[in-house]
Amino acid sequence: MTPLSAAADIDVCICTFRRPSLALTLETVGCQQLPAGVRLRVVVADNDVSPSAEDLARSTAARLGLPLHYVHAPSRNISLARNACLDAVEAPLAAFLDDDELATPGWIAGLLTALQETASDVVFGPVRADYGPDAPRWMRRADLHSFEAVTLADGGVRTGYTSNCLMRRDAIGAERFDLALGQSGGEDTEFFFRLNAKGVKLAKAPLALVHEPVPASRARLGWLLERSFRSGQTHARLLIGSGAAPGRAVAVAAAKFLVCLGASAISAWDPARAARQLVRAALHAGVVARLLGLQDLQIYGKPQVR
Repeated sequence: MTPLSAAADIDVCICTFRRPSLALTLETVGCQQLPAGVRLRVVVADNDVSPSAEDLARSTAARLGLPLHYVHAPSRNISLARNACLDAVEAPLAAFLDDDELATPGWIAGLLTALQETASDVVFGPVRADYGPDAPRWMRRADLHSFEAVTLADGGVRTGYTSNCLMRRDAIGAERFDLALGQSGGEDTEFFFRLNAKGVKLAKAPLALVHEPVPASRARLGWLLERSFRSGQTHARLLIGSGAAPGRAVAVAAAKFLVCLGASAISAWDPARAARQLVRAALHAGVVARLLGLQDLQIYGKPQVR
């Protein structure tokens, strides 16, 4: 494991697909309050068929004085873009941030602190949703768009996401994101689960906060249900890969689906609580669907979702 004192350079990787918000994301990277000796370079992987983000990325980085490596990774496959970022990384450490997220000034410092204090290979910071004025009250209360890494009973973290993370390049090695999941989503969950199974240590970085504005297209119960259903399909893939008995896994997930569905109905008087249970029911429904052979939902490559 490379000592942090020798890892002063960090490559911040951002995959993008037709999002003008990339400029704001880059601005928050340029405003980081960096520990002494830490230097950043930005790697932008453009996943559009044409290099539509190149001019925006280059002009914004130049205005901010941010070193930039731009790479065109066409095909509307998010795994391909993430792999292009990993292939372009030269620094000992690589951070990932989404092209619609806003990093707080202490983001990088929080990631570095957690990496050092936990002696981990990868750390994940929390993502907090910023709701617009038209978002329903129940949605603000339920806050289902925010997320953070799940801590297990033993205190460990088994998987994570690329929305807010920092990783040691030497711990990742030649591992790459699965191209077969590049349009369905869940490729980052599978990637970090696979790394953890090979001994890569994962941990949380509670102080490394980023914000994610919630557009009107996502401020819908239907979008939350679709995302949760797809997450359930990813979880089913992990169950299969771990050697779980399909029949028992289907029975357990189906039972959880019915319990959550019932809890949602009972909680109808409280829209926020009912929505939480309904979204959990959608996750278990996704597990059942994938275990029974239903094709994964296609999430990426659609401008209104990416």
